[in-house]
This record gives sequence, C-alpha cells and structure tokens, in this order.
Amino acid sequence: MASTLTNKVVLVTGASRGIGRAIAVAIAAQGARVLVHYGNNGADADGVVAAIRAVGGEADALQSDLAAPDGAEVLAARVKALIGSKLDSLILNAGVSKAAKIEDHTVDAFDNLFNINVRSPFFLVKEMLPLLGDGSNIVVVTSVVAKAVPGNSGQAGVPSIPAYAATKGALETLVKHWASILGPKGIRVNAVAPGVIATDMSNFTKTEGGRQLTLEMQALKRIGTPEDVADVVAFVASDGARWITGASIPVDGGSKL
Repeated sequence: MASTLTNKVVLVTGASRGIGRAIAVAIAAQGARVLVHYGNNGADADGVVAAIRAVGGEADALQSDLAAPDGAEVLAARVKALIGSKLDSLILNAGVSKAAKIEDHTVDAFDNLFNINVRSPFFLVKEMLPLLGDGSNIVVVTSVVAKAVPGNSGQAGVPSIPAYAATKGALETLVKHWASILGPKGIRVNAVAPGVIATDMSNFTKTEGGRQLTLEMQALKRIGTPEDVADVVAFVASDGARWITGASIPVDGGSKL
C-alpha cells in the first residue's frame, strides 16, 4: 500500500536532534518532503537533511529563534518563500524544559519556557494558517506531565517541573480549541504526549535512579525512545488518521495507569 505521506510537505520544529530528528526521519521515510527547523544547531540540522537525502528523501533546513518575539513570523516567512502556498502538516515539537523547585524559579526562566513552548506554537499556527487548508493537519508534541505528576510527590530524585508541565498543559488546551476552530476548514489538530524518553538532552534517563523511577511508573518496563514517539506522530500526520482530531495520544509505555 502506498504511503499516506507521499508527496506531502511537512514542517517539523525543533528537528535538529532528539524527538524532532526522529520525527523528521520517520516522516521522510514515508515519502514526505520535510522542512527541518532548528534554532541554534545548524550543523545538526544539516546532518538530518543529509541523512534524509542520502536515502532518497527530500529535506531542507530552516533556521529561526523561536524564543524571539518575531521567531514564528520569521520561520513562517522562510517556509512560504521555500514551498509557496501549501503545507500539509505542521509538527510543533520545539520546546525547552527546566527542572527546579518552585522557590528556585526566576521570572526569566519562567518566561523563556512559555515563550518557546507556548507563545511560539500559538503564533506559528496563526502565521501558517494561509498555508493550511482542507486535508492539512497540526500535530503538537506535549507531555504526560500535562496530566500527571511523575513519580510520587516528595519522592527523592523526582524532578520538580511545575512551570514546564504548565506549558504542556497550555498546549493540550490549545489543541482542543484549535481543533474546534479549524475543523470546519478541514484541518485536523491533535496532540501526541510522550512519557519519559531517552534523548541526548535527557539527563534523567542517564542515571540509575531516574531509570528506576521511570520503570516503576510504567506498565511497559523499558525506557522510551525518540522513534517510539516519531512513529505515532507520523501516523497522526498521515491520512490514516483522517478521522482523528482534538485528541491527545499518550506515548508513554502505560505511565501512571
């Protein structure tokens, strides 16, 4: 059966490494042309593009600092200049995290979390609307922590992430509103909510304590990989998920059941 992403054009934000890189590779493998967004890691983004092209796929790298007030506008302008008038899928993956006790948070750190994790997706949707139409879709990478606290409250080694979790909760709310507002235009909007995933940036999964805490709260007793998330995102972005909108799909190994 032919891939349901063949000849589609897909933008993946934060795609130079980790989950975003895996998403870009998985979507390209299904026949889509992938726009690989990056903020600072140009060399890594070029590596993703090269890897996709090496196996016959289509990819281009696009830079924009999504922490900047005009970051979404800049990225949208570059996308429009490159592809013209039609984007099939917008994958909102770019984000930052911060673990800190409530009393240790600063205003600057709090604002940075919300600027990148919430403000930039909101305004990217606004800026990309002219490129999205009937049959297009938006996939937002959120997190299990939008709905559940990892580990047990007060347990040693459990990261304190209330502000980060709040950004993911905000995205989950936006997904429902976007799905309702954009549904009449034929645009689907869904969230994919990973649990703990082993990435280069995940120090938590590199410690024995972190691994043990993760396995204790999961039904499936292994640590998730970026590819576990990417395969679900690729499905949700495809025509195979054409009757799914406003949903949040957990990809967490059965966490906190």
